[in-house]
Amino acid sequence: MLQGHQTWVYESKPVIIGTAAIGGPFESQGGLAADFDMFHDDLWLGENSFEKAEKKLLEEACETAIKKAGLKKEDVQFFLSGDLINQIIASSFAARTLGIPYLGLYGACSSSMEGLALASLIVDSKFAVNALAATSSHNAAAEKQYRYPTEYGAQKPPTAQWTVTGAGAAVVSQQGEGPKVTSATIGRVVDMGLSDPFNMGAAMAPAAVDTIEAHFRDLNIDASQYDLIATGDLGRIGHRIAGDLLKKHGIDIPEEKFTDCGILMYRSDQPVFAGASGCACAATATYGHFINRMKRGELKKILIVATGALLSPMSYQQKESIPCIAHAVSIEM
Repeated sequence: MLQGHQTWVYESKPVIIGTAAIGGPFESQGGLAADFDMFHDDLWLGENSFEKAEKKLLEEACETAIKKAGLKKEDVQFFLSGDLINQIIASSFAARTLGIPYLGLYGACSSSMEGLALASLIVDSKFAVNALAATSSHNAAAEKQYRYPTEYGAQKPPTAQWTVTGAGAAVVSQQGEGPKVTSATIGRVVDMGLSDPFNMGAAMAPAAVDTIEAHFRDLNIDASQYDLIATGDLGRIGHRIAGDLLKKHGIDIPEEKFTDCGILMYRSDQPVFAGASGCACAATATYGHFINRMKRGELKKILIVATGALLSPMSYQQKESIPCIAHAVSIEM
């Protein structure tokens, strides 16, 4: 059911019955390491390219989530996924392996919540009994495509972020035990004219604020409804900007409730500049850390606002600014 201008309220409250978070070597040393299902000790994963390694991460996340849900691949009607590689090949090639009817998405680093929102809509509408939402990213694959190949050794400014090597997946079902998806606010594209690919947090912060504001307005609620509100991968700089913008817009979110997956992902002594980024950032933090906290009874209701920078190497080379988006999903235990 549509409520307000851009928010879906799921009447049947689809259930997240299985999740998975898979990480790489750097993530195994991070702040959320205890909440991952599996780690790999090298970036190659036994493959001969970083892109093939990312596909493998995504396949493992999907297979793990399905297994934890107590299902087989044949029990899942639709697979929704996106990633950062050109033409979302990690997702498409993983779909080839899984053999599940597939809907490819692209929302950059907002893809995790875009997928969860759409999977929940499909299940809530009774067009599927079970749907799988997933996404992935790989540090070396993303660096090669968007910035400088790691081997080049280019120096980065303090505003840069570290792409998470990992994959996250969730199975959403009409029935079962687990946290329920209650609503989702689909974001608008917001472009404030920033063009620096080494400062994604600042570019994405206004989009996050726009979606949070729309979510509260459409549902006629405020931050008191949530135990925690987490943005996707703004990092320390973008998170600070988002906080300032929220106050400017008259939205009060207590500091202890407002966090960012890009800040939580790594320890403060890891050399990640302003924090984590990548499609897997919000996905692994949500499907690992936050879902586990909900199951332990530490959190009852959370809002995940996954953020994405919708640039490409081509648009950057053509001197375009960076359009950004954020999708918010409400999950309740």
